Amino acid sequence: MTERLAAQLEADVLERSRGVALWRQIARSIEQDVADGALLPGARLPTEAQMSVRFGVNRHTVRRALEELSRAGLVQVEQGRGSFIAEDVLDYEISARTRFSEWIRAHNKEPGGRVLDLREQPADAAIAAGLGLRAGAPVVRLERLGLADGRPVSLGSHHFPAARYPGLLAALDECPTVTAALARVGVPDYRRQQTRVTARLPQPREAELLRMARNRPLLVTENVNVDAAGAVVEFGISRYPTPRVQIVFEP
Repeated sequence: MTERLAAQLEADVLERSRGVALWRQIARSIEQDVADGALLPGARLPTEAQMSVRFGVNRHTVRRALEELSRAGLVQVEQGRGSFIAEDVLDYEISARTRFSEWIRAHNKEPGGRVLDLREQPADAAIAAGLGLRAGAPVVRLERLGLADGRPVSLGSHHFPAARYPGLLAALDECPTVTAALARVGVPDYRRQQTRVTARLPQPREAELLRMARNRPLLVTENVNVDAAGAVVEFGISRYPTPRVQIVFEP
């Protein structure tokens, strides 16, 4: 618990004689902190014991307030981890032409990203199958962490056939987006041919990069993108944290 939040809670004095239930006053106090920006999405709330002391009530009263906020969708209660201010959930619409920056801007957020790895390497069996290559063929691999207003919303591994697109490694290093890099090597546009969605628990590195709990599932997509002639341009594997992203399929 931060000193700032502790000070806020200490300042919350419940009015016991005005006819409003104490748990409801606690819930309204937390709602007001969220509205004022004092509690941001994803922030961890103090424990029930700490809030009991600060508000001068028993833990059952605090629990009732948190249950009400959870039902309203403002608070997420995670067994064994505590209570958190609910995060914005972004609808990720899978369509024929899905672009990361357009997706994020459609939710009035600023897209960003960080390249974690960029290299040429031999394709393993799964990547080769996704690209329609033989195992061991050279592929360009880009791993990138996608951000929305600075918060991680995706972890993508993008694979491209290196022999088909000479200069792509350098283009990905110099261009701000995959779309711009592909345009530089002669692919002006591409579309989604196939998307397969699964779910699993995150690996430790994934949980750390995506800032999520190890006991919350990831949504995992395997994507095949093709050019106008139907040639495979990219095979991608992307991971999305379920507290922040849900996948929507368009007709």
